[in-house]
Amino acid sequence: MTPVDRLFSAALAGFAGVLAIGLVFGAQTAGVGVLRFPYAVVVFGVQALFVIAVTLALRPPAPAPLVLVGLVVSLVADIAAVAPGEADITPLLYLAVLGLVAGLAAQLCFREGRLRLTESLTSSSVVVLGGLGYASLIVLTRLPIGTQALTICLVAAGLALVVSRLADTVAPWPRLAPQVPRGATGVVLGAMLGTAAAAYLGGYIRGFDPGNAALIGLLAAVAAVLADVSVGYAEAGRRTPGAPATLWVARQLQGPLCGFAVAAPVAYLLSALFFVPRYL
Repeated sequence: MTPVDRLFSAALAGFAGVLAIGLVFGAQTAGVGVLRFPYAVVVFGVQALFVIAVTLALRPPAPAPLVLVGLVVSLVADIAAVAPGEADITPLLYLAVLGLVAGLAAQLCFREGRLRLTESLTSSSVVVLGGLGYASLIVLTRLPIGTQALTICLVAAGLALVVSRLADTVAPWPRLAPQVPRGATGVVLGAMLGTAAAAYLGGYIRGFDPGNAALIGLLAAVAAVLADVSVGYAEAGRRTPGAPATLWVARQLQGPLCGFAVAAPVAYLLSALFFVPRYL
């Protein structure tokens, strides 16, 4: 059974908390028009960390070209999220297609990439779509009550990640799987407390009430925690005899980074479908 590293779990809890605070307060202080670019810079910094960490963890056939594609797509996505006169998610959808094609093409230029076609496609999809997920936060800040929805969802997701990791330092049981050093207690407790925090914020944030805030907080928290846990399963699957070890920093950071990368588009989708239309 893979041992639980309690010190690293606590450190990752702190990292998830800092990440949530930076993304939330950056959105709260974002200006209008070009004054939103400072927040785009903050988001791009997180995207760059995500692209590099995930690429190192996935060990694709051609890591350097994939990192370059991921960074370029993320940068263009951030500009496309800020520059148009009206908030529009459509440019990000086009970039998703172009980025996937470019990422896969970069892998297939190498013989090993052609031999490991499935891994090339998987790594390209995760790197490109994860970076674009963070860019959706910028678009969300431009929608009516979008910043409020972002705050609720990211607080819920961030608290869920922090609690789930802290719980692993004291009660990493029952184990989700022998080879995955995570406990079910933290996953459930994180989702519950993240939802509770969202409900509390809903009583004070304009446009929301505890009921609908709890709903979007629950979905964001569950999405973030499940993405974090899924990274553990994926890493366990790659941990085969003779396989090169993943760089320690990348292995540790990819969980929380993937959690926010999934929670961000969930926040955008819920807001665009259920809350923004009431203010248009």
